[in-house]
Amino acid sequence: MLFGLSLWAKVAFGALHGIFPMIIFTMTGVKGIRPVLLKTARVLNLSPAETMRRILIPAALPEIFTGFRLGFSLTLLGTLIGEMFASDRGLGFLLIRGIDEGDGTAIMALSLLLFITSALAGAGLLRIDRHLRRRKTAG
Repeated sequence: MLFGLSLWAKVAFGALHGIFPMIIFTMTGVKGIRPVLLKTARVLNLSPAETMRRILIPAALPEIFTGFRLGFSLTLLGTLIGEMFASDRGLGFLLIRGIDEGDGTAIMALSLLLFITSALAGAGLLRIDRHLRRRKTAG
């Protein structure tokens, strides 16, 4: 309601869907850092910035990226829903218009486009996520 029916409304709606998983997974990742790593930073007299750059971010990166991956999916879904119900353009709008007009070809084409795009993005992000997790367990 605050942003109206503009592009910013869709961006805000999508961002609200995606930001919470990213925050939650980042907090979980930082909270799950082994205490020995933080003790080592204190022993080495690392500054807070160095501790973050050398210990916190690398140790929490797999969890942070998982939050990003889930947040990306929810942002995509939120933006699509925003376009479907509160927009006069975009893929969601075209999909609803196709449904209203009974245009099966448009519905299938848009659904296929959305599926392929989200599947490829999801698979790519999952591959990166698995790589980060393997690297963390190996190191």
